[in-house]
Amino acid sequence: MAFCHATLLSRPPFPATKALSKPQKTPIPKSKPTDSKKWICSDLRCKSLNLAFSAALAVGIALSGHELADAKVGVNKPELLPKEFTPVIDVAGFLSAGQENRLREEITNIEKDTGFKLRVLAQNYPDTPGLAIKDFWQVDDRTIVFVADPTFGNILNFNVGTLVDLDIPRSFWSRLAGKYGNMFYWKEKGEDASIEAAVMAISNCLREPVGANNCSEVK
Repeated sequence: MAFCHATLLSRPPFPATKALSKPQKTPIPKSKPTDSKKWICSDLRCKSLNLAFSAALAVGIALSGHELADAKVGVNKPELLPKEFTPVIDVAGFLSAGQENRLREEITNIEKDTGFKLRVLAQNYPDTPGLAIKDFWQVDDRTIVFVADPTFGNILNFNVGTLVDLDIPRSFWSRLAGKYGNMFYWKEKGEDASIEAAVMAISNCLREPVGANNCSEVK
């Protein structure tokens, strides 16, 4: 078949060619932003920590190498937050008023001396402020969120900011959970004893000079 455009009638006819299709560009997948917080947990407790930002501030990466799985429905209950700021929120009733005051004082001193922010949430999932806690505490890269929840066996769960992760060995959090968070410990001594022991161990660790062997012992 020849082209029939008027300007081409005086030229010898030539076969029509098929229009070449333009090569399709392969879309480059965009990388997902990484969360600046990391969850430290055991294999079983990782299931609780996909909530811990949605049920106790959860989203995160399990530093033990296990992916978060079997997430439950996230919780966001700002009505469970206290009216005034406090670094310790006990919606589960594990702590006495005196214990809360001692923990607040210790946490204040930690932040003053080290620049790191420790925040403690005691809960029994699903009775938790959940996601509301993030804005309430202004969680950032220098924040350690300590969620005490016995629902999944080990009561100690930690969400650490990126800058904390640079100074504190990841193995410290696993050893801390193993020592003071196991079910035998808190059932014998009480949830309050586990929480207080964990806060003091974190305080001692954060005050150690950063080096090859810092936080090698859970004190």
